[in-house]
Amino acid sequence: MKVLIINGSPRVNGNTTIAVNEMVNIFEGEEIETEVVQIGNKDIRGCIACGTCFKKGQCVFDDAVNELAPKFEEADGLVVASPVYYASANATLIACLDRLFYSTSFDKTMKVGASVVVARRGGCSATFDELNKYFTICGMPVASSQYWNSVHGREKGEAEQDLEGLQTVRALARNMAFLMKSIALGKEKYGLPEKEEWQPTHFIR
Repeated sequence: MKVLIINGSPRVNGNTTIAVNEMVNIFEGEEIETEVVQIGNKDIRGCIACGTCFKKGQCVFDDAVNELAPKFEEADGLVVASPVYYASANATLIACLDRLFYSTSFDKTMKVGASVVVARRGGCSATFDELNKYFTICGMPVASSQYWNSVHGREKGEAEQDLEGLQTVRALARNMAFLMKSIALGKEKYGLPEKEEWQPTHFIR
């Protein structure tokens, strides 16, 4: 099994990395392959709603988003981790996720999603909710933990002092591993849930 972890922090080996590494250690113990991609320090622009992805099968901007797409398709689970800026995720990460989810047409049903947020103090819950919306719009179950998935720390390395936060993300990784393995067994025996034909309504007709 595989988990793709997207680190939205621009700081290499910062507090978000500390949180992510706690999960990586658990996944490795569960014999789940992980790949961490740090995109917060990359130049990623937002979606321009050009529709090229419907024709080409990939985003018109050939950057890290198109590199992430096949990794996401292959993965059984996706972890999105972000520092908190103004009660929101890093703008580079949001641009990446908007384009990644919108430009990829592969079925994401029952891939397990989880978000992790890191802040000095406030804004964690708002950012946590913001990131989880990417999963819930496309049939991805959201893994939970013993608390909302937040870790606190301001200066580099301070997250190591948040023992409860780090325990929370370790519990998250264990629950996510269990959920992915359970879904794999369920798919083997029962297949994926039946899907109805989409009935779009645009509120004006």
